[in-house]
Amino acid sequence: MKNNWNTAIVALFSIVAMSFIPVKQPLTIFLAGDSTMADKRVSAYPETGWGMPFKSFFDATVTVINKAENGRSTKTFINDHLWQYIVDNLHVGDYVLIQFGHNDEVPTKVQHTTESEFKQNLILFIEQARAKNAIPILITPVTRRKFDSLNIVIDTHVRFGEIIRQTALENNVPLIDLDKESMALVQKFGPENSKLLFNYLDRGEHPNYPGGRVDDTHFSELGARKIAEIVLADLRKISPELDSRVVKGQNIALSTEYSIHK
Repeated sequence: MKNNWNTAIVALFSIVAMSFIPVKQPLTIFLAGDSTMADKRVSAYPETGWGMPFKSFFDATVTVINKAENGRSTKTFINDHLWQYIVDNLHVGDYVLIQFGHNDEVPTKVQHTTESEFKQNLILFIEQARAKNAIPILITPVTRRKFDSLNIVIDTHVRFGEIIRQTALENNVPLIDLDKESMALVQKFGPENSKLLFNYLDRGEHPNYPGGRVDDTHFSELGARKIAEIVLADLRKISPELDSRVVKGQNIALSTEYSIHK
């Protein structure tokens, strides 16, 4: 009888204790960016945007909505009403990860923005996200695979990457410096092995690219996963709330300690 009472008391205390555990409210992480982040059609496989594996990192309380699309700059993301979709669907406590620069910075592209326009667009994103009591996070553009004659990775986003850093600092916005961190990843792999991170295919290797593929901008499945891991590692440091919602058992790389997968 005594054991039964002890069991009942323990059960009662467990129920009471659980009633004081705060329930996590659902939240959404919106992704705003270009082709390096975007979800891909089956016809583009094995090209993979880092937003695709990123979705699998979180528990059921987090929804990831990836609005990134190929070829978008801050200007066309606004003009094509992709940003308005995000603003219209933001709720208190949601997050917006904002990564642009690849298309903004190329003068020959119709998506090109001037440096002044680029900064103003970033500020617009920040202000409109904050107006909905959401949390904007700026991300510098992920590196391209480009080495100099000494096999050192070249920073191809020097000016626009710096504009993002300045804008984050001036507006007290969290920053993920993906340009620098992805450069370290590519450097770690080296000139030859880094092709594994990008959409490199031999002739006849895949039916989507019968003539082969040499792409130093877009990722393979491995590359996308590695970039997504970098972003998540930084997010976990920026936001303890998001850290608590990461699926247990995820093997997330921290800093630039990456292994080479062959």
